[in-house]
Amino acid sequence: MASSWHTSIIVLVLLFGGSKANPTAPSHSQLDVNHKKPLQTFRPYNIAHRGSNGELPEETAAAYLRAIEEGADFIETDILASKDGHLICFHDVTLDATTDVANRTEFANRKRTYEVQGENMSGWFIVDFTLKELKSLRVKQRYSFRDQQYNGKYQIITFEEYILIALYADRIVGIYPEIKNPVFINQHVKWSNGKKFEDKFVETLRKYGYKGEYMSEDWLKQPLFIQSFAPTSLIYISNMTNSPKVFLIDDTKTPTQDTNQSYYEITSNAYLAFIRNYVVGIGPWKDTIVPPKNNYLGQPTNLVARAHALNLQVHPYTFRNENSYLHFNFHQDPYVEYEYWLNEIGVDGLFTDFTGSLHKYQEWTTPYSKKEKNAEALLHEIANKLKADGY
Repeated sequence: MASSWHTSIIVLVLLFGGSKANPTAPSHSQLDVNHKKPLQTFRPYNIAHRGSNGELPEETAAAYLRAIEEGADFIETDILASKDGHLICFHDVTLDATTDVANRTEFANRKRTYEVQGENMSGWFIVDFTLKELKSLRVKQRYSFRDQQYNGKYQIITFEEYILIALYADRIVGIYPEIKNPVFINQHVKWSNGKKFEDKFVETLRKYGYKGEYMSEDWLKQPLFIQSFAPTSLIYISNMTNSPKVFLIDDTKTPTQDTNQSYYEITSNAYLAFIRNYVVGIGPWKDTIVPPKNNYLGQPTNLVARAHALNLQVHPYTFRNENSYLHFNFHQDPYVEYEYWLNEIGVDGLFTDFTGSLHKYQEWTTPYSKKEKNAEALLHEIANKLKADGY
């Protein structure tokens, strides 16, 4: 686990740091990031998928603290909304798989059936619970083959709490939030003045100072990638923020949830050329880049090369250490898998459930060089100065 003093500080931050409970607390804008160790940008990004969820229950404060401790460049999360309009960090629109809701008798009558992405789904839906009710639940590990000892110890966190975890880290840590199931959320949650889920999402980012194009001075101080499987959401928020966005791409059988476009359409040269006007990269499921057969790697597609030709980054998902997720070519060794994807396929970042493993691999192969980093930071400073002076 994260060191106890670090955990204690974060708990205090979550309880009091800029919250409504303590309006006199120091503003997030007063946080001094200039003295912090900067984000590394000289090697592919280590993206902590739902935190270090290979070890701890996903999207909890503990999972994000562990990921930061283990060297994550970005902590990734999914954003949904409660019945009363609060944005929370949670992956599924139903609570069944990763909370104790099924054992809570007071919520027994909340089970519903809704249409989600064209199919009927039954369960306890987040949109039927207030934030206070959601906070009363306890989170559990999704997969039975992972460590179960932390089940019931952590609660769901809000988008703002997640942001504070990143901002109060002792180095610069980026955030990587996903606008999750925006069609469903906008159908079931209503905000005042006709605002949408996407509006509330961007408002929260602005509140905490997130702004600026990729690699700008503002971005390097508070790094951010906004991600979604819904292209219309990414296009919509492009009118509100110039922060970098990533278009997520599902498997070959799943159409886009908002535009009903096929995988083959959205990965065509024409569509990639279109979406690049709104995003800096794509986040495909890794098996669509290198399709497996009988659990062995097949011939790589040219998706990465075509994306790079359009100056789009590629951040595939999801890398997991367990044997059941490792193709036979990797001989049950996650480091061999990292080597293949980073060196042979040449991607720009990896979504991983095991942040520490990826960080160790990168420190072995492309270690962080303080001298190199300082030179890079100086180049960015010079470039920004020239831009400001009109060059």
